[in-house]
Amino acid sequence: MSRQMFAGLTVMAVVATAFTWIAFKPATAVAHCQVPCGIYDDAARINRLREDAATIAKAVGKIQELAGSHDVAAFNQASRWVMTKEEHASHIIEVVSKYFLTQKVKVATGGGDAYQAYLKKLADHHAVMSAAMKTKQTVSPDAVRKLEHAIEGLAKHYAK
Repeated sequence: MSRQMFAGLTVMAVVATAFTWIAFKPATAVAHCQVPCGIYDDAARINRLREDAATIAKAVGKIQELAGSHDVAAFNQASRWVMTKEEHASHIIEVVSKYFLTQKVKVATGGGDAYQAYLKKLADHHAVMSAAMKTKQTVSPDAVRKLEHAIEGLAKHYAK
């Protein structure tokens, strides 16, 4: 590839990127990486966790409805619901670990009230991840309720 062709392709890529940002500019910015850019939307993340939990709840109900059916189509659909449940539980774990724990939870040392608040915050994050894992392991509405409850406990740390 000649230098001129490479330069032309580079300019086209820059123009295409700029056009995309102008034409499809998101309404709100969200943290999307591990760069310390300071662009955070905690409420959106919590709402997404709630949506994931609602999807898991629906999947659990659909899997239970399809249980015992020997129909190939029902087996296929149940398999798809299991995969959906897994994906959404994994997403919850990923958001809590990669967004909240790595970017939002600041270490407090030395004991006292700040340290106790830090431990409580860690426990609430862990409760969400543990409950999400439990929804992967079971097809239990009770496990989903525990996940929803854990998410609401986490949400209290990020209320504005």
